[in-house]
Amino acid sequence: MKKVAIVCAAGRQGTRLVNEAVSRGYDVTCFVRGEDKVANPKAKTVVKDLFDLTREDLAGFDVVIDAFGAWTDETLPLHKTSLKHLCDILSGTDIRLLVVGGAGSLYVNPEHTVQVKDLESFPDVFKPLATNMGEALAELRGRNDVKWTYLSPAGDFVADGERTGRYLLGGEEYFVNAKGESRISYADYAIAMIDEIENANNIQKRFSVIGE
Repeated sequence: MKKVAIVCAAGRQGTRLVNEAVSRGYDVTCFVRGEDKVANPKAKTVVKDLFDLTREDLAGFDVVIDAFGAWTDETLPLHKTSLKHLCDILSGTDIRLLVVGGAGSLYVNPEHTVQVKDLESFPDVFKPLATNMGEALAELRGRNDVKWTYLSPAGDFVADGERTGRYLLGGEEYFVNAKGESRISYADYAIAMIDEIENANNIQKRFSVIGE
């Protein structure tokens, strides 16, 4: 049985990751802040802030999933510092780090010189978030000392969308389904993330997922 740690497990995506991992029979430990709660009774809970986690806290796990999210102007830079902290305490170990990523850094041309966030149609309100998450990914790519995987969702990432159990996988480039849509629910995203634990197809790679 794989031992999985989920950091920031009480958030909307974290909660779905917990439920999916528990349903597969994994030994799941949720790391949350003091005011956060994890509803799944089959998961263990440790109250500790991400930035207070140590190498010893994560020792013994097979996989750590980073479900950190920040949304305000003041906290957006934490996407970089939080990911660096997790990388530093996992450095040189065999523990995999799976990161809940963003779609804004996906490429829209074969040369990989233009990203979704660079397009005129990309909403201004999301550009600071996409920029910070993209910078965090750029730094992650340089971490050859960590077994990282970064999963970018569809452009339309639906918190309360249906769990269909079906999805399409891509790579570094933005793509759409047969309906011309780039859309996925948090629940289906969680399925793809936990499937990656089992398949291990994207170590030290970024890949992407959309719904059928």
